[in-house]
Amino acid sequence: MAVPTAPLVLVVEDEPAQREVLAYNLEAEGFRTARAANGEEALLLTAEESPDIIVLDWMLPNVSGIEVCRRLKTRNETRAIPVIMLSARSEEVDRVRGLETGADDYVVKPYSVSELLARIRAQLRRTRPATVGQELSFGDITLDSEQHKVFRDGNAVKLGPTEFRLLAAFMEKPGRVWSREQLLDRVWGRDIYVDTRTVDVHIGRLRKALCKHGGEDPLRTVRGAGYALG
Repeated sequence: MAVPTAPLVLVVEDEPAQREVLAYNLEAEGFRTARAANGEEALLLTAEESPDIIVLDWMLPNVSGIEVCRRLKTRNETRAIPVIMLSARSEEVDRVRGLETGADDYVVKPYSVSELLARIRAQLRRTRPATVGQELSFGDITLDSEQHKVFRDGNAVKLGPTEFRLLAAFMEKPGRVWSREQLLDRVWGRDIYVDTRTVDVHIGRLRKALCKHGGEDPLRTVRGAGYALG
């Protein structure tokens, strides 16, 4: 029932061939993609899909990439999403303008797909480290996403794939309160229908596994809001 939740990359490019080639290469590397052909569509998809990172062309019809970036970075709900700006403008003043508008990185066209992929992974190491093989730790809990292993106070913790992804989400953002709906989107994916009560069942399993060798329950239930680590 559970599906892998690879990072979702929103590709915003008005040139169809470039958009499809980039999306194809991202999917070949294991990413999920959403695609927008203009600025309005990019803003709509960002609100609907909550992408993990946005690859944004500067030159877009109607609403420019710079304006899209500015709007995203001024909204609390979207300002933390990394934005990589693509542009044929190679002058220093244009790079500076893109970065000052809020872009997290700036790539000049024509670009190497392998370099762009490396830059995407670099941004995701900061925002979703478990998805790019980073080892995470919180208190006495360690999660090794490459080897798919979890340890608590030196003891191996056996988790199913869903519990592992739940723990990874919590450990990427300790202290953040996740609603059941947010956990469903992150762990199960938006395309899968799962009852929100299923989240409670898997949280219970995760708690039991983490406390099997002793220690306090590291997960906190926030009444009326959801769950948090720490």
